[in-house]
Amino acid sequence: MGPVGVEEGDLLEIAVSVASAAAELARTAREDAIRDVGTKSSETDVVTAADLAVERLVRERLAELRPGEPVLGEEAGGSTPTPHDGVSWVVDPIDGTVNYLYGYPWYAVSLAAQVGGESVAAAVVEPVSGRRWTAARGGGAFLDGRPLRVSASTRLELSLVGTGFAYRPERRVRQAAGVPGLLSRVRDIRRAGAASLDLCAVAAGWLDGYFEHGLNRWDWAGGALIAAEAGAVVRLPESDDDTDGLTFVAAPGIADDLWAALAETGYLDL
Repeated sequence: MGPVGVEEGDLLEIAVSVASAAAELARTAREDAIRDVGTKSSETDVVTAADLAVERLVRERLAELRPGEPVLGEEAGGSTPTPHDGVSWVVDPIDGTVNYLYGYPWYAVSLAAQVGGESVAAAVVEPVSGRRWTAARGGGAFLDGRPLRVSASTRLELSLVGTGFAYRPERRVRQAAGVPGLLSRVRDIRRAGAASLDLCAVAAGWLDGYFEHGLNRWDWAGGALIAAEAGAVVRLPESDDDTDGLTFVAAPGIADDLWAALAETGYLDL
């Protein structure tokens, strides 16, 4: 573990504590929560009672521990952090809500502290397994205290990459159209349904790369820091207004080739 500033260390401790409590609520509330399901951007974009309850818990705990600091959350909104802000928090109360709804165990609570709009501490906690993915700026990335490092892959054709698809049909169709050209250039493609965990999977070397259009700040704020601290090449949307922006994370040995393949297959232009 590298040197971590006092502020980053304090923020990481809070992120882990709050995200862990939120994950336990998500786990224990699931049976009742999935009976109360609404929709957002489309009929396939669901929100459960647990999404709302978990975000409330996170906001309440942060108000006690870090009073006055703004929070941006998927369900209750908030102001987007700017380069001139101090510490702010970004939460995805249940990343992978469709997985949560179906009982598929690949979902998580993601909580990141940002300074000037850049993540400096993050915790991504899986309610089912209890695994805790953590990172602080300059201090490395960890899974349950074990240091993480991205894969040593150098051959794109032998690389396993992940992606995701949007809820809105028109964007989903465009994303899917870019996949066939890539399939012949990589070992295989995975789509697991929770961006924060896909980013963490790159950090662990479980995936060699990951890319997806249209993610929001709460989708990548935690996982992107964890991937970066594990040595990944990370490229994020230029702004929160860039609703078609690409989130791209890859092991250094394949990053340039994967980016070039996405360009050649037209994926970057979707």
